[in-house]
Amino acid sequence: MQPLLRTLLIVSRLLMGLVFIFSGFVKALDPLGSNYKFIDYFEAFGMSGLAPLALYLGILMAAAELVIGLCLIMGVRMKVTGWALLLFMSFFTVLTFFLAIFNPVSDCGCFGDAIKLTNWQTFFKNLAMFPFVLLIFFCRGQYKNFTRAALEWFYVALFFFASFALSAHCMHHLPVFDFMPYHVGQNIPEAMAIPEGAPRDEYRTMLIYEKDGKQHEFTDADYPWQDTTWRFIDSKSVLVNQGYTPPVYNFSITHPIEGDITESILEEEYAFLFVAPKLEKSSVEHIEQIKQLATFAKDKGYTFVGLTASTQGATADFSAQHHINFDICSTDETTLKSMVRAHPGVMLLYHGTVVGKWNANDLPSTGFFSRQPLAADINALRQDGNTNLKWAFIFATLVAMLLMVIINNKTGRKKIGRYA
Repeated sequence: MQPLLRTLLIVSRLLMGLVFIFSGFVKALDPLGSNYKFIDYFEAFGMSGLAPLALYLGILMAAAELVIGLCLIMGVRMKVTGWALLLFMSFFTVLTFFLAIFNPVSDCGCFGDAIKLTNWQTFFKNLAMFPFVLLIFFCRGQYKNFTRAALEWFYVALFFFASFALSAHCMHHLPVFDFMPYHVGQNIPEAMAIPEGAPRDEYRTMLIYEKDGKQHEFTDADYPWQDTTWRFIDSKSVLVNQGYTPPVYNFSITHPIEGDITESILEEEYAFLFVAPKLEKSSVEHIEQIKQLATFAKDKGYTFVGLTASTQGATADFSAQHHINFDICSTDETTLKSMVRAHPGVMLLYHGTVVGKWNANDLPSTGFFSRQPLAADINALRQDGNTNLKWAFIFATLVAMLLMVIINNKTGRKKIGRYA
């Protein structure tokens, strides 16, 4: 085998392995995000009936990508991995080409919320990777086994288990890495601001006229204002150039009686936000603890409100059924899903800055919130906890790979970094 081809084989395997590991990892971290993205796809393609499967498909897809990536990096089961890689990339390259042309979903979600790509960017990214995929596929028989076949299949099963375990942890708690705009430490008013001189959205007004039973669109520069045979029907604004979009652009809270209270909430010293995109679908296992927290907040003079996208009727039914002791306001559903990846969850703001986020499963007792200064304690606790989990995951991954190399050494077979 020529040195150049050998180098290309190694580079292709490592490059595609890293891309798939990253893509699968960020999805495994955020199973609810994958669930929302699959639902968007199902609705766009008229398959809403498959929505109940969205969560499971999201978790399975993350695991598949992560396993393919790990198998490529470690050189495990390369013949099967080569086929899986080709089929996976072929399907999604065709899909992203369709998405780029028709744009039924604005963001394909290939890298979750960690990296946002347009559909055209995703398609060209897939095209750029395809030569490496083909090289791995057609040379898949050149790779020697990493270790004994039975042990390699054990590693594949172990990779799947690790991915499922990571998704389960993040599902029942919160993502270990938070890529959302409402992450701890984010100041919402600052994130909503548009910098001076930033490009603005540019729109073109289209005028719709009708003649002889046929409608036609004109701009305000060429519409037939002198031809009385044309009858004006309607007008619409079309986005011509996308301007600067701030990290937080649709945060709004509407109180059922007081109206828009967004500004007052962001100005409060402490504001607890109970987040439930759909109250009728929310878990109520910890509702009593949440009500206790609401009572504590009121006694301390803090603000505590619920945020939901449910209808007024559903909100009233939920409040009556569970004897809710706090006001429930309306907020955009997409915003709520971005605020806390939990259903339900709680967010704490300190002068508009996110200083705490919890899944209802992990909500601290009211005794914890009695500490002063509250914001500093929560921020430090959350950051320390995240740091520990991140390093624990990285350490476990490195140890697992090291063990595989040690075991492989004992088999007397060729090591990582070989093409064959």
